[in-house]
Amino acid sequence: MFAGSVRTRSPSDRSRRASINAFTNVQATGVTEWTSWFNIDHPGGNGDYERLEAIRFYYRERVCARPTAMEARTTDWVAAADTGEVVHSSLEKGFWCINKEQPHGRICSNYHVRFQCPPGSPDGNGPNLLQSYWTDWSEWAKWGPWGRWGTCSVTCGGGRRIRRRTCVRTSETVQCKGRPAEVQKCGKSPCPAKCHLVCAEGRPSEDCSRCVCDGHMVRGDVHSVTGVPVAGAWVALANQPKVIRARTDAKGQFRLPGVCSSSPTSLSIRKEKFAPTTVSTSSNTTGLSWVRAVLKTAEKPYIVKHPEDKVRYEGGRVLLCCKATGSPMPDKYYWYHNGTLLDRKLYKYEEDLVLRDLKPEQSGQYYCKTSSSAGTIKSSPAFLTVIAKGSPACNSTPETHLVRMPVDCVQPGTDSTYYNAGRCPHNKCAGSLDFDMRCRDGSTFCCGVQQMESRTIDCGSYTLPIKTVTQCSCQKCVEPTVLVRGRVVTADNNEPLRFGHIYIGKERVGTTGYQGDFTLQITPDTHRLVVNFVDPTQNFLDTPKVFIFDKKGGSIYHDVKVMRKQKPIDINAGESNSINLGEIIGEDPIGQLVIPANSFHKDDGEIYEGTVKASVTFIDPRNITTAAAAPGDLNFVDDEGDMLPLRTYGMFSVDFRDESNQEILGAGGVQVLLDTQHVKMQEHIPKMKLWSLNPDTGVWEEESDFSYTTTTTGGHGRSKREERTFLIGNMEIRERRLFNLDVPENRRCYVKVRAYMSDKFLPSEQLEGVVISLINLEPKPGYSSNPRAWGRFDSVITGSNGACLPAFCDAQRADAYTAYVTAMMGGEELEAAPSSPKMNPNIIGVSQPYLDKIDYQRSDHEDPALKKTAFKINLAKPNQNNLDETNGPIYPYQNLIACENAPPDANHFRFFRVEKDKYEYNVVPFEENDLTTWTGDYLSWWPNPQEFRACYIKVKIHGQKEVMVRSRNLGGTHRETQGKLYGIRDIRSTRDMREANTSAACVEFKCSGMLFDQAEVDRSLISVLPQGNCRRISTNSLLQEYLIKHPPVAQNNESHAFTMLAPVDPLGHNYGIYTVTDQNPRVAKEIAIGRCFDGTSDGFSREMKSDSGVALTFSCPERKINRESLFQRLQTNPGQTLSQMARDMREMEGLQVQRSSTRVVAYPSEQQGRTQSRRVSSSFRRRGSMRIQQRQ
Repeated sequence: MFAGSVRTRSPSDRSRRASINAFTNVQATGVTEWTSWFNIDHPGGNGDYERLEAIRFYYRERVCARPTAMEARTTDWVAAADTGEVVHSSLEKGFWCINKEQPHGRICSNYHVRFQCPPGSPDGNGPNLLQSYWTDWSEWAKWGPWGRWGTCSVTCGGGRRIRRRTCVRTSETVQCKGRPAEVQKCGKSPCPAKCHLVCAEGRPSEDCSRCVCDGHMVRGDVHSVTGVPVAGAWVALANQPKVIRARTDAKGQFRLPGVCSSSPTSLSIRKEKFAPTTVSTSSNTTGLSWVRAVLKTAEKPYIVKHPEDKVRYEGGRVLLCCKATGSPMPDKYYWYHNGTLLDRKLYKYEEDLVLRDLKPEQSGQYYCKTSSSAGTIKSSPAFLTVIAKGSPACNSTPETHLVRMPVDCVQPGTDSTYYNAGRCPHNKCAGSLDFDMRCRDGSTFCCGVQQMESRTIDCGSYTLPIKTVTQCSCQKCVEPTVLVRGRVVTADNNEPLRFGHIYIGKERVGTTGYQGDFTLQITPDTHRLVVNFVDPTQNFLDTPKVFIFDKKGGSIYHDVKVMRKQKPIDINAGESNSINLGEIIGEDPIGQLVIPANSFHKDDGEIYEGTVKASVTFIDPRNITTAAAAPGDLNFVDDEGDMLPLRTYGMFSVDFRDESNQEILGAGGVQVLLDTQHVKMQEHIPKMKLWSLNPDTGVWEEESDFSYTTTTTGGHGRSKREERTFLIGNMEIRERRLFNLDVPENRRCYVKVRAYMSDKFLPSEQLEGVVISLINLEPKPGYSSNPRAWGRFDSVITGSNGACLPAFCDAQRADAYTAYVTAMMGGEELEAAPSSPKMNPNIIGVSQPYLDKIDYQRSDHEDPALKKTAFKINLAKPNQNNLDETNGPIYPYQNLIACENAPPDANHFRFFRVEKDKYEYNVVPFEENDLTTWTGDYLSWWPNPQEFRACYIKVKIHGQKEVMVRSRNLGGTHRETQGKLYGIRDIRSTRDMREANTSAACVEFKCSGMLFDQAEVDRSLISVLPQGNCRRISTNSLLQEYLIKHPPVAQNNESHAFTMLAPVDPLGHNYGIYTVTDQNPRVAKEIAIGRCFDGTSDGFSREMKSDSGVALTFSCPERKINRESLFQRLQTNPGQTLSQMARDMREMEGLQVQRSSTRVVAYPSEQQGRTQSRRVSSSFRRRGSMRIQQRQ
């Protein structure tokens, strides 16, 4: 019985106290009644919780409002006080037992409880008998209710049991009539014969559960996976796991007497932080058995198979799958629909959930939750869509999709440079499956293009063809190839990790290149990508990274930073040693690593004596440059299975080796000291824990709590010694893991960021597939703009509506947390909205007065010479009572949906691409950062969605200024596309910094090859035209020879352009043609451009080399401004003027005959290079515009 919350220590004392409490309660309450027994929970997962609130939920009529006492027993009828377990009880909350608190790695028993209540109505509000007894002033006596029957005196053969009642009376002079006790016969069943256990060897034990052989002995060794002896492990018989019979010593050995050796015996071996194991004994000598057990480190459950999104029709069926791993393996699965637990008895689920005869109301989010003795984890949610009968699977009406026209194409009467080409929604639909009960559907169906229509866009002086979507239907989805690529370099000097090993889980999946580059192809069912980079030379730390990736097929580029290992120092294993954590000039260390004497050991458990090569590498959050090198993603899984963020105070990696620097050593009893002066937020101190990173899952796991200690020390720059407070955590170095000084943080927000094509910040020009990264900073006291340390980092990929990044924030102090935000797109850094010389809310995207509170500053705010690719803000948690702060760009953590669905005109932060002098137009619209938008059409620029071939031609320009170069791409030899436009590409030439008055351009053109039906080759007809006063002066001889040998040959009569039927073969730099094939179009184009800039077939450069690998050369001298009229020019230079007029007339006639010929485009001044400003006279502009019309 319990009257309060207790911690069981001595079973006998506890039982005595419980009895006294129960007796006292009976006397205090007078007449009372006991409820029936309740058992609503089981000890799996975190423990056994018999909560009064839950009991009332299920059995409201059986429990009174104010119980006076409580009794708890196990299902084996053992009183809670006699179990030796740590338990808690409260008359307000009920009874509970937590697995983590149990000694020796035990788990809680299965308890049931009952409560003592005043008589009357169950809710305690009915008539109180004791009260009514005293309302009558006459002397009287009355029996109270009978108590419960006592325990039978015997279990068999006939016995008796007694129950008693109490006489309630007004004075000693009156007595109750009748007896205070009753006796009842019990245990009438005949007693069985004595123990029937027949032992081939030895005798039965006293409880008849096993055979005991006196003089026999089991000897055992217990080691970890790495071979280190495990001391202090508990050994028990497998059929009696709670009865500990032996413990391992410092060498991992144990002796267990009395176990017969004639047959194998199963033993259960357990230890905290290890997964329990069961092993069988072996014997070949009479009386002696032995066993060798290997304990695996306990690992929290981790989901390896998540449920997948599914779409079904009403009345159909669906299978949702979930699978977790861990040590021990998870054994319980729970399924939830929209956050509500599904009834296991009704749905009969385990790992997999089967739903039949689906109804529309069953649509929604489903996720599974699984647990083991090591912890709990939730899967990613899957969305099930159930389409009602009679409803279409896909909306046939296309959405609005604006396509940007060429700069010289302005539609008459609209002044618009955009055209609505339409597109189908990206949602999945219910298609015709060959089998509907797979974990992942064999085919996925999406709303796709069913019908397209050819239209002509009137650009004023010319027309453009375009294919527009007119009808959508449910079709098989385009399955894009998802790639993650990047480069691995050191955080200090960008030295590449050459030929480093790449692991996903325990499987090696690749190797980094000579420059540290890597490319990984991601399977479609991947939800969380954890990649571990291992340096075989051991010069760099092993670095697990959690990569974000774009499931739509966009290639995400990751610039991976790794830490260089600290040079090892020599320490004496026989002495106590301390190593500082954090060595920043002018600052005290953040903490220390204290290693006791004689604590180093070899893999076989032997104590190591001698010199130890100790390398301790500390990732110091006070150094902002180390943020990118931090492994993992600073998240942990709580007891409910949710992934939550951590705020770090430093990470360290330990590498101990023997004197020859070969054998890795372990160490036990190591202490970690954290100096509390570095914890600026005092509320973090009691929450501080020591964590270690699981390299397979990328999740931080709890190692130990911290305790307080005070020591006297002379700090950095101190003239006298002073007392300082440290937090101490204990750890055992048994494997190569990264450790972390972290605290869970619950003050969280989301930050809204969008990326745009240009600094016009048009909603229709938002960019998808941009990686936005946010680093949380902690300010230095008194200097809000000078960050002291970083606390965590996060990255998110922008979608069609931007990105929401998680961050720490504070409602009391606006500058308690600050953030540093950057944006990358395929290795290209985007610029942030400017904050100087004056903050403009319309440009930054945040309205006043919230903008002042946030204190937005771009990285060049105080120094214009700095880069413009980041911004810093105060993370002021919005005040929901202030209307100015309820519209973004910072949202409370619980308002994630509001952040994700915020309209474009809501407050947000902005990035934009700087590259303006580039334009691409496809007749069949396609978004290269979303491969699911690919449409199969003869005029598609990319004919194969699984393989993208990018082709470029290098054009050299002689002239003082850079010029725009256009490629116009038409069908050449295919009967379906001949003479029809594929698309247009414009690019401005890049100045060669080594050669004066020279620039070059890498111009994309439509590759020749099979079209989407893979039936016939098309030799694309390509026209290359520099825009300006240009004349072709040379053509690569090898290219010209190839084109002649591979007819048909396109006519090249125009000196200001070049026309060819594109080669089918992948010619190289010797021809000035650069061809790259990849599974992602942006990757193929970037590699091809890099080779083209370098002028080689296997190199890469971002600096233009105009003298290497050139296909065409044009001379583009700057045309002198001439204001003379035609009559004046005839007078001053009649011969040259007449020749020019004749040349213009011949060109006019030729262009009128050949409609597909090239044309010069007069680009407006805003499209010209930043280093030039071209001025053209009005008469020249008029002549230029007339020539434009003629040449179209």
